Amino acid sequence: MEDQAEPGDKVAIPLSSVSMPLGARSVQCLLEEAQQEASEAQGLEGAQPSSQDGPATLGSEPHAHSSSSHGDEAAGDARASLQDALRRKEIQLVTFLLHKYRAKEPTTKAEMLELVAQDHQDHFPDILSRASLSLELTYGIDVKEVDPSSHSYVLVPTLGLTWDGVTEEQRLPKTGLLALLLGKIFLWGGRIPEKYMWEILSARGVYSGREHCIFGEPRELITRVWVQEQYLEYQQVPDSNPARFHLLWGPRAHAEASRVQVQQFLLRLLSTPIGPFLCPSEEARTNEEQGP
Repeated sequence: MEDQAEPGDKVAIPLSSVSMPLGARSVQCLLEEAQQEASEAQGLEGAQPSSQDGPATLGSEPHAHSSSSHGDEAAGDARASLQDALRRKEIQLVTFLLHKYRAKEPTTKAEMLELVAQDHQDHFPDILSRASLSLELTYGIDVKEVDPSSHSYVLVPTLGLTWDGVTEEQRLPKTGLLALLLGKIFLWGGRIPEKYMWEILSARGVYSGREHCIFGEPRELITRVWVQEQYLEYQQVPDSNPARFHLLWGPRAHAEASRVQVQQFLLRLLSTPIGPFLCPSEEARTNEEQGP
């Protein structure tokens, strides 16, 4: 019998099974990773002779080795094919949930299972966990189960924030970057030098003055929009020449995000292999624009 989650609980994410946020990776990257995993797994397996070939003899060793090699190759291809199929389903689920979020609509397990398809329903809990982690760390969106009896879910900005930057022109939530900045400021003891902030963001593929597919022009977003929204404060270091700046939490961040929420977010962030905030694949972006 399945464990019943309390209403409002976020989807449980087994940290041992998570990977880089899927909504931010291309299908090509996923294919290459699946192929690499299959290759490594194949190398770890010992050769097992086919039971149909009977006991191996000196004269039959080449044949047995050939049969075992072919069997390993087939198993490796099957694993790669399964991993590719499951990760495509994860991307499709992220796309579907982003559409639901923008439409301000709840969703249900039944709706998501229709998307996953019958062939992969046994893998649904893992697919949902990975998609939920991707939504949180890339887009700053939490998936919360509100009614365990009907398995219904709502999607809300992470950390209790009330701003997401979604407009008719800017259709992707930007809360993931804001949550990352608030977490890093927290780790720095309440203020972070702008220089180190850009070093952290550059490791995630976000650069000052360079347009980003999710966040637009990052400097404008961070030092003007989020300052005006009172999520951040952008303060010059006294007597600095040339001028240097620190970033701090603004009053709205203090009002909306609790210390416990930020600590929990940082735990998930630091426990997960994180890559750049890359644009979704062309296939996923097309599906996302069209909606389900």
